[in-house]
Amino acid sequence: MSKWLPLTIGWRFFRARQSNRFIGFISFASTAGIALGVGVLIVLLSTMNGFEKELQQRLLGVASHGELVGVNEPIADWQAIAKSAQNLPQITGVAPFIRLQGLVQKPGGFQGLMVSGIDINHEADVSTINQYMSAKAWQSLQGNQNNIVLGRSLIEKLELKVGDTVAMFTPDANNSQLTSAKSHRFVVSGVYHVGGEIESTQAYVPIAYLADILGLGTGVSGVRIQVENVLNAASVTRDLGFAQEQYLYINDWTRSQGHVYQDIQLVRLVMYLVLALVIAVACFNIVSTLVMAVRDKASEIAILMTMGISRGAIMLIFMLQGALNGIMGCTIGGIIGIVFAYNLSAIAQGIEQLFGFQLLASDIYFIDFLPSELHRQDVVVVLVMGLVMSLLATIYPAWKATKIAPATALAGR
Repeated sequence: MSKWLPLTIGWRFFRARQSNRFIGFISFASTAGIALGVGVLIVLLSTMNGFEKELQQRLLGVASHGELVGVNEPIADWQAIAKSAQNLPQITGVAPFIRLQGLVQKPGGFQGLMVSGIDINHEADVSTINQYMSAKAWQSLQGNQNNIVLGRSLIEKLELKVGDTVAMFTPDANNSQLTSAKSHRFVVSGVYHVGGEIESTQAYVPIAYLADILGLGTGVSGVRIQVENVLNAASVTRDLGFAQEQYLYINDWTRSQGHVYQDIQLVRLVMYLVLALVIAVACFNIVSTLVMAVRDKASEIAILMTMGISRGAIMLIFMLQGALNGIMGCTIGGIIGIVFAYNLSAIAQGIEQLFGFQLLASDIYFIDFLPSELHRQDVVVVLVMGLVMSLLATIYPAWKATKIAPATALAGR
């Protein structure tokens, strides 16, 4: 017997069963279900990869990877910390900052605001905030002027424009009551747009001006660091903090923005499990298809057995039929998923323009578009999972085909 005979017969049985409309419909449903599950899973995994990439490049590009903040007094010599950071090769940048928290008045009430005094000569080493504002706005943060750069969401809430003056109220150091608050006036010199909540709560001013009005001299509130691998930020920041003699608060991005990363990973896991179950349900249709195909081809199986074909070859014939459903479904679903994943942002933008609504609001989410980044390993894992599950679904019906008694099957023909 030729070693290719089971494959040839399996292919002929696969084509012939399409003449049975009911079996053909169940076969189509299983193929379509696998294709749908595979395609949607590839698109969703690509979307989660896109969100994770934007989190690292956009949100974590602006937020601190790590911070060292003075406990009871400002840091007098931040350059010493920068020199100490040179001993840790994972740290790629260090910059000082001064932080001031207070309230600004808006129509109908007050808005909390965190003002960060930055040195633009060092800030670009730890942050990409300069990429989200004009060059003129960035240069306005140099020197000892009362300029302030606000987020687009906040400037809209405050109904301000560039050139207007904004007053910020901070508690008196000797009296925490708002009735004795100090007032600091700033001139809006620019607007930045990075998306998310940070636009409504964070503003930037020259570090020299903030040090002057707070009487810090050459001292700073703390230093920000940037690390090569954001997932190692907690340990690297801790190592740098423990190497200092001054008491410092040690913070990293996992405390302030870690929930966003955890949410992305949780959604990825849930979607993976749900769509894996969708593929599994589709594979159960392969079981139904093969069970009916075995019954439909009982007499042909009996004839093949009487002609000397082995039970292993019979099993291989029907496993091939089920595997073809999985191969077709995974191939179609893989092509659809890859095409949609590469064009997801454009498709989402077209839907927004067509129906006149925004899928992701920039004042809520840190991005205002649907990102997508296709990873080859995700496609491989999804396709292998679909093929393995479809192949496993063929084992029981194919095994039942080998248990057909030729005499009984031919007698009932």
